[in-house]
Amino acid sequence: MTVKEAFWDAKGQLEDAGVIEAELDAKYLLMEVAALSSVELFFGADRELDEGIFHRYQMAVKRRAAREPLQYITGTQEFMGISFLVSPSVLIPRQDTERLVELALPHCAGARVLDLCTGSGCILLSLAKLGGLKSGIGTDLSVDALSIAEKNAERLGVSVRFLVSDLFENVEGTFDVIVSNPPYIRTGEINKLMPEVRDFEPRMALDGDLDGLCFYRRIVSDVGAYLRKGGRIFLEIGYDQAREVCSMLKENGFGEITVKQDYAGLDRVVCGQFLGK
Repeated sequence: MTVKEAFWDAKGQLEDAGVIEAELDAKYLLMEVAALSSVELFFGADRELDEGIFHRYQMAVKRRAAREPLQYITGTQEFMGISFLVSPSVLIPRQDTERLVELALPHCAGARVLDLCTGSGCILLSLAKLGGLKSGIGTDLSVDALSIAEKNAERLGVSVRFLVSDLFENVEGTFDVIVSNPPYIRTGEINKLMPEVRDFEPRMALDGDLDGLCFYRRIVSDVGAYLRKGGRIFLEIGYDQAREVCSMLKENGFGEITVKQDYAGLDRVVCGQFLGK
């Protein structure tokens, strides 16, 4: 089978499985499996595909047709222009979360930064790589997630610490900036999510309890012991959670509270400055 024939066959399989971007995913998988650039793929479309590569491509396509996320099949995802390792142990970094990093970056030069629910480490490591931190700590309850975060730090040559911790549980000291993309989906909404998320991404990174606000309550109620006066917090939120999270911050000693939108115009990040209790 030629490269072109294998590609069109894969595209058809993914379309039949209901994959939204079937053509793009078929292309990415072929480039990954065959180690081809987009240009090489185009100009080599009529050559015979090596049997071993064709078999691996078919296996990858079957996984995607079962609605396993493309990123878990390739093992990587780009975030803030940086390639991060991912696995089913971590939430796949999303473009919406880049807004949080962009907003926090101007406050991170020479800062001590804490990232709660760090997952793959994409937020903390992007801030460290691009923002010139003094120091950084990322916490997560998942040992497997922290293993991925540590591998990402090593790949990027970034010196930060990762701790197994239930939010602030094992954290010591105070910080200039605290960031978090905590679980915020309502428990009852998870089964309504697309299969790629519902069936493959770690539920503990998604489930924010009945109203989706459990982790914000815990973070905001305890943050005063870990954020210096004048320090800033940046929280990713669900599109309909801004009012409640802003109220929590106001009630716990924060001012300059603002809500920032993502690239689709939806509320995505709540920011605030700690004024002290």
